[in-house]
Amino acid sequence: MKSLIALVALYVVAICTPWGQRAENSLLVGYADPALIYRIVYSVGPPPLKLEELTIVAGLTLILVVALLRRQWILAVAGIGVPVATIACTELLHTVILPRPDIVNAPISEIEPSFPSGHVAIVAGLVLGAILVATPRARPYVAAVGTVWLALIGAAVVALLWHRPSDAIGATLIACFWYGIATRLLTKQQQPTATPRTLIVLGLAAIGAICGGARTDSYPRSFVFIATGLLCATIVWFTVARTSPAAAARSRLSSGTPEPHATADRVAPRRPPQ
Repeated sequence: MKSLIALVALYVVAICTPWGQRAENSLLVGYADPALIYRIVYSVGPPPLKLEELTIVAGLTLILVVALLRRQWILAVAGIGVPVATIACTELLHTVILPRPDIVNAPISEIEPSFPSGHVAIVAGLVLGAILVATPRARPYVAAVGTVWLALIGAAVVALLWHRPSDAIGATLIACFWYGIATRLLTKQQQPTATPRTLIVLGLAAIGAICGGARTDSYPRSFVFIATGLLCATIVWFTVARTSPAAAARSRLSSGTPEPHATADRVAPRRPPQ
């Protein structure tokens, strides 16, 4: 629910206000060539900046195979459902439901609907789907690699001037919303345990954001693009790092720590004075 509220607030502030539109339109200056990732994008990738459909198919196939090998049929549905719902919802929102109103007399090229970003939705959805089906031991590493990938793509789509920062952040929030829905529908035993919060992962994500968001023509805009990618990665990381009540209980039981109320329950009642 928090992700949904943040998504609505982001749309209202960044797209439905004159100062929000002017702030983001001011970033759309120049061409894609000065982005450091430009030559890589138009040669080999990285996915899904190229080969979007293949990235989706390969990612969904990998999620399904892992879930089936673990014989986790419900997790297979959840792992496939999160990226599919994220991508479908993103396409529906930016093509039909959420227009970009022309309230600042912007050029035609700047009023085309682009919120949320389809490229970022692919990455965020696949990463969260993979985290759902990963084994407890592999989950922190899957989350770490996926976070860095998201930081790279989230920064790249704005540095290449394909999207505005709100587009990338909005797609990330949609993926987190569907991830939250999926985890609520799972049983206590199927809910993923929390991943450890560590500055190392966010440091690697910052490196990925720098590789994707740096430009040679404007250092201030590069900072904004890098911050966008890092923010997307941070949102996903802390979404999966948040411990659910069931996961917290399992962690305490596995470590031998009693429940908070268990000690009080075992204390013998005091006898009244004679």
